[in-house]
Parts: sequence; structure tokens; C-alpha cells
Amino acid sequence: MSSSPYSASLLEVESLHSSHLGSLHGITATDLDALQNLSIKRLILAPGAIQEPQWHSNANQLTYCLRGDVFVSILDTGNEFSNFTASSGDMFYVESGSLHHIENIGDAHAEAIICLRHENPQTFSLAASMGAMTDAVLGNTYDIDMSPWTDIPRTTEPKHIVKRPGQPQIPYSALLPDRHKFSIENMNAPVSNRYGSAETARSQFWPALQNMSMYSLRVEEDGMREPHWHPSTVEMGYVHRGHARMSIMNPAGIVDTYTLKPGDVYCVPAAYPHQIEVLGSENIHFLIFFDQPMPKDVGYRSSGTAMSREVLAAAFGIKSPQLSVLPFTPKDPLIVSKRNKEDPVRSKL
Repeated sequence: MSSSPYSASLLEVESLHSSHLGSLHGITATDLDALQNLSIKRLILAPGAIQEPQWHSNANQLTYCLRGDVFVSILDTGNEFSNFTASSGDMFYVESGSLHHIENIGDAHAEAIICLRHENPQTFSLAASMGAMTDAVLGNTYDIDMSPWTDIPRTTEPKHIVKRPGQPQIPYSALLPDRHKFSIENMNAPVSNRYGSAETARSQFWPALQNMSMYSLRVEEDGMREPHWHPSTVEMGYVHRGHARMSIMNPAGIVDTYTLKPGDVYCVPAAYPHQIEVLGSENIHFLIFFDQPMPKDVGYRSSGTAMSREVLAAAFGIKSPQLSVLPFTPKDPLIVSKRNKEDPVRSKL
């Protein structure tokens, strides 16, 4: 029942890298055909481990820190240098083509969920790129004799995760505010009621974002993310905590209903209607990424106000008094009460 063309497990896919220093798992359109514009990685770093300096040639990067303490450095175009620390609940944004590294500076493992703004992202390692250049070229680049480079082994293969020699070197500037960093879990949630909340990392609150955003969605056991759709906006979610059921309909009228568990990833093509509800007694926490800096949203609840009772009655083939119970809703609540008995699970219609 959990099998769906719209979901896969980030914990069960073959690793891109795994060693005593950490691991890297990823899901792209190669693994999940329905993915569009977005893909995802899960990075685990042991204490003292570094995700090697790299850049993405075709994708911006949006990262959420699940646990641990990391140090991040970024070199943007125009010789813009940035560095900062990030901890659980922090996010950071890296533009396509910008050199960056992630380093675990804590005493415990660090874990991060990385969203990339392409369904099949391409990545270059800094060390591997130097393997493409000769000793003489590198000597000229740094205005030194070529001889030191002859003793440095180089290949064009990425190492992914490497060991830091010695203790971390954190400059004082890393503690200052930085445009690349956003503490999403410290904001006042724009959406909040007794059934759940959504903190929103979007360009309205984080101007650095260009073509992506993220919602940190929490729904209580007696709540539900109402049926809705996102015009011109692709959605991809990661299940951090809890179990849920999701239903999605495609333009052919085929409905796919499936369950989600921690570590699962799901995707929703632009404007496909879908809904999420909690299964069991534990609340859910989803990291929901979008391919727009200000994701669009239309909910079923407010649609009952946008259309007259006569129009809705005609659409359903009933008499309008039967719809008198629909509440007037000028602003969609997004998260609603699960006041009715849970439906039997249906896989496909």
C-alpha cells in the first residue's frame, strides 16, 4: 500500500557514499520518475568530517539541519566570501555554481536534508576539478612554482566526505548574521492553530531565496492538511517524524493513496490536488520544499466560498440546500480538524 509512483524512501536507496566518516543518500528523477525541478539528499557527518568543497552546475541548494552543529563556508560570484555556523532547525541557501563546504564541528553526528533545484543535479568537487589541470597550470594559477603540485595526488573522482585534520577553525565572523542562513524554527509561524503549524522559509521572509522555498509543517494527531493544490508550483516533501496517509489525483482522474513513514520522500506535480493526514497517535513533521520562492496554494475549504451554492449544486448534480452547511471561508486555514472517523485506506481508484 505504501508503494506509489509519487514516493520513495531516502533511507532505503543505495548510498552515494558510505564510510566511518558519514554517508550520503539521494533521490533524483532517476529513482523517482515523478520528480520535477527538485531532488533531495540526506547527509550524515561524523564528528570531524567534512563534505568536501563542491558546487552544483545546474541547481541552487536549500539545506535544513536536522541535528548537530556545522560550519559552512561559501564563495559566491563577485568574490563574495561567507561563513557561518548552523544547528538543528537552521537552514542555509547556496546558489548554483557557488563553491561551498559543510563541516561537522560538534561532538555528535550531524544530519542535514538537502534540496536541489533540479530533478537531476550535477555536482563538481573542487579537488576533483583540480585533477583535471596540470601541475604547470595550477602553479601559474597560484603564482608559485609547479613543484609542490607534483607531490599532491589528484584524480577527477569526488571523495564526497573527508576527515578534518586537527580542530575546527571557526572565525568570529561565522557568528554574525548572514544572508545565506535562516533560522526557520525560531520564527513566529505564519500558519498556526490547535491542529498544527507551518513555519515558512520563503522570499517574503528570506530575500536570498530565488527559485525555491520550504515549509516546516507539523500536524497534530487530530489534524489534517486539507485537500489543496499549488498552481505553477511543484512540491517535494521529506518525512522527519510520524506516519501519514496521502492522496493525490492526476489529470486522468486516477487517485493514488499511500502511506508515509520517517525517511520517505514524496512529490506532487504542479496543481495536482492532494491532502495529508496523520496516522496513529504521533504528530507529523514534514519538510516540504517548493520550486518557487513564494509557493502558490488553493484550498478546497475556500473553494466552497469562491463558488456560489447554485454553481456548486450544478457541478455535483444536487439541490443547493444540501450545501448550506459549507462554512463561509474568506481565508483558507490550511490545517483543519480531523473530526470524522478515519477512512479505510484505499490504494487506487
